[in-house]
Amino acid sequence: MANLLLLGFLPSGSEWVIIALLILLLFGGKKIPELMKGLGKGVKSFKDGVNEAKEEINKAKDDIEEPASKNK
Repeated sequence: MANLLLLGFLPSGSEWVIIALLILLLFGGKKIPELMKGLGKGVKSFKDGVNEAKEEINKAKDDIEEPASKNK
């Protein structure tokens, strides 16, 4: 139910165009590539962090399961 409510507040196609034009006016054409590059680096860093956390969780899980399987 919460997902349906969230979807009601997302901008539609024409609203995205207006948002893009406002960003272009505010930052100018020269700053947008720099902003996108920074955004891309941020997303990559976030994904790397998520993958690292998953690896740590799996490693801890394996460390816990390994002694348990030896006791059987």
